[in-house]
Amino acid sequence: MAVKLAIFDMDGTILDTLGDLCDSLNYVLAKQGYPVRTLDEVRSFVGNGIAKLIERAVPCDCTKEQTLRVYEEFIPYYREHCAEKTKPYDGIVKLLSDLKQNGIWLAVVSNKADAAVQDLCKQYFEGLFDIAVGECPGMEKKPAPDAVNLVLDKLHIAREEAVYIGDSEVDIATAVNSGLQLCVVDWGFRDVDFLKAHGAKRIFSDTESLKEYLITA
Repeated sequence: MAVKLAIFDMDGTILDTLGDLCDSLNYVLAKQGYPVRTLDEVRSFVGNGIAKLIERAVPCDCTKEQTLRVYEEFIPYYREHCAEKTKPYDGIVKLLSDLKQNGIWLAVVSNKADAAVQDLCKQYFEGLFDIAVGECPGMEKKPAPDAVNLVLDKLHIAREEAVYIGDSEVDIATAVNSGLQLCVVDWGFRDVDFLKAHGAKRIFSDTESLKEYLITA
């Protein structure tokens, strides 16, 4: 059946956000007197939302109250500094434009805070996405299917007409839990061997081949 809806993860899939995430995290960690983290460490921490990122980044002997303090400082700081190094991956804007011209609905489902998701979509993808959903109170984060189900309901698209596109083990599990076809990209935060080990079958290394698949599937 032809693809009517492409649902994209954000971090590591359409946007290279790692630099700003790392800088913001290290600013807050240093301010609280904790050791900072390397870019590779932060890459391994992301994927399950900001709360889990903070939990993984703080020293293991931090109390819940100390971890919460870092989280509460990170959220507003990152929102102010989330677009300093962040940029779309090569070919992404053209991919989205071409898909839209071919009549495919476009959505973002991310574990990033919803306010940051909306800000980044407006800054980098104005007019391209039909709906974007980030982490919101009362909604289970990926890999739970809640946000995907919300998108399907709002756009009135059948599950078998949608494809989920992501770059991590969280995205693979999200597609499985949502009952969606899955496309995995290897230009993000996880390498090919890792993705295959977590069940990825259909892996794309460039936006052109991904576009051809989505248009002709």
